[in-house]
Amino acid sequence: MAKRYEQLNDELIGFIAAQPLYFVGTAANDGTINVSPKGFDSLRVLSPTRVVWLNLTGSGNETAAHLQQNHRLTMMFCAFEGRPKILRLYGKAQVVHPRDSAWQELSSLFPAHKSARQCVDFSIELVQTSCGFGVGLFDYQGERDNMHLWLASSDETGLRDYWREKNQVSLDGLPTHILEDEAN
Repeated sequence: MAKRYEQLNDELIGFIAAQPLYFVGTAANDGTINVSPKGFDSLRVLSPTRVVWLNLTGSGNETAAHLQQNHRLTMMFCAFEGRPKILRLYGKAQVVHPRDSAWQELSSLFPAHKSARQCVDFSIELVQTSCGFGVGLFDYQGERDNMHLWLASSDETGLRDYWREKNQVSLDGLPTHILEDEAN
């Protein structure tokens, strides 16, 4: 049975810390709805109502584009091992780029990662848990090494070229502002 909370409690914060994978969902005012899986050591709970994650380079940049227009965001965590549970966080988020004043403070919460392109600062407005009985059991084997191998073969210029080609606009043509500093 679903339960609602105004903020995270210690039990839910512990549940989040135990999950190697989480999902974020965003949508602009119109167009494509996006759900992205997130992993690595990329998430920090800063308070019962605030979460930050380090947004690493991917094949798209939908989350950043959507949040420029519509700040609504949902995060979901699922127990794939142990007792079943689904945790959803609802609220509003903002994107923080390396050129922004809050970047140093937020990015310093994480180990340095060559492909870090933004931090997402999320203010929680509603917390909901549900049973998770329909979520299968999976054994976590660890992180894939594909990202590390790809980054080892790329320098900063190559990474920025990739962002220029793949990460500047969403599927619906919305700007992500990832390379806005190049225009100045």
